[in-house]
Amino acid sequence: MPWYAVSPRDPADPRWPLPGRERIVLKAEGPEDARARFEEAYPSEPYGSPAVPVPNAGLGSFRGDPDALNVEETGEPPAPKE
Repeated sequence: MPWYAVSPRDPADPRWPLPGRERIVLKAEGPEDARARFEEAYPSEPYGSPAVPVPNAGLGSFRGDPDALNVEETGEPPAPKE
């Protein structure tokens, strides 16, 4: 399974859940699977608001905005340092 780098198209996008990290690298079957895995792992406000209590549709969610994320194949990331 290849590795994919997911990053916001606009580096200043306030929805990006990882301040200080310009991208996240993960394994996926393809670009759409990488996007889906990212959206599942980082739903931002997963339960909406009191006015709109719909799961995974809160403010800050990248769901429904496919142009907001860049997904590109990349190499295996280095092992984390302890």
